[in-house]
Amino acid sequence: MVDPDKIRKRAQAAKEKAAESLQKSLEESNQQIERMREKLNVSAEPDGAAQAGTAQSAADAQLQVEILGKMFSPEMIQQISLSEEMIQQTVDQKVTEAAAIGVDGLMRQMFGEDMGIITAALETLAMEDEEDASEERELDLALERELYALLDQKLAQIETLPEAEPVTYPKNAPQWKHFGVLLSGMISSLNSHDLGGMDVELHTPVMEQKIVSLVRRSWGINGRSELLDTIRYLSQEGYELRYQIYCEADTVEQVLEESMDEEDRESASRGWRFAQHYKARYIPGFMTGWDVGRAAMLARWGYYLGWITEGEAEGILWELSQRAVESLHSWREFASSYLFGGLMWKLLCGDSAAESYLGYLTDAAIDLLTGKPEDNEGQWKECPWPGARKIGF
Repeated sequence: MVDPDKIRKRAQAAKEKAAESLQKSLEESNQQIERMREKLNVSAEPDGAAQAGTAQSAADAQLQVEILGKMFSPEMIQQISLSEEMIQQTVDQKVTEAAAIGVDGLMRQMFGEDMGIITAALETLAMEDEEDASEERELDLALERELYALLDQKLAQIETLPEAEPVTYPKNAPQWKHFGVLLSGMISSLNSHDLGGMDVELHTPVMEQKIVSLVRRSWGINGRSELLDTIRYLSQEGYELRYQIYCEADTVEQVLEESMDEEDRESASRGWRFAQHYKARYIPGFMTGWDVGRAAMLARWGYYLGWITEGEAEGILWELSQRAVESLHSWREFASSYLFGGLMWKLLCGDSAAESYLGYLTDAAIDLLTGKPEDNEGQWKECPWPGARKIGF
């Protein structure tokens, strides 16, 4: 809350500073009087001491009156007499304004555009606090089973969402470019990014700093080379290959390596148990949406930050689009794939906060498939999934 006492203290300090300045001015005027007295060079002869003293006093008095008259005009004197009341009125007004706009508004007035950076920092701290809190929960076998059941529930919920029938896109149709952008829909929705074009946000220093911080903190990517390497990995291997390896391993020992520390061994064991639980229902290709969706988001982030050109970003999204269409058949299936991969990722990371994450992803899918354009939602609904391609495409 805004503390009125603190504001009053600041006002009092300002008043004291003004008084100090006034006192300094008076001292300077006295020094000026002394200097002018010396210039008068009044005679100190014994027989003229009284007359000289009288002349000196008169000169001093007249000079002081002139100086003080300049310093304290009638208007100035009136202003000084009213200063206490004015300061108090100002303090009361500022307290009222601060209470009306609240803490957020007050901070925006104080910090201006820098408030975006401060907000991002506070959000990061909040995320770290949530991560610290989640570490207090133990990710044991019982919780894993609960998460499997929750995933099944969310997948069933997504399957009931309405969706238009797929349509055939001509090879060079502009719909492909838009479809490629929409492959980043899940992450874009979570981050409130724009899905109308290649740029994720308006180009402002605050937003650019926020995006580069996000890419570096969450992905460990610091520039063009690392960005392209990560997109290449997601496009050619990614979690689809990892899930396949775990599915094909008959025992957990087959996925463990001697070089692994205890944390890595536990991570691989959780991944293996996840794959063994679902391999009869979902083939490795079902993981495509998770890999493609994140690669598409990286391509858009990379373009926004100037690490790749627009042509390069469009080429990457085209290739990702073809891979998505080959393995998946609808936005619902794409969203389900994203949840599927998202839970495996959380398990590999040992993050017991996977429950809330699955909830966020499900909400994003619902908004994309059923939301209204005026609410900046429903983008998947407005762009049907590409249908089966004809021979000679």
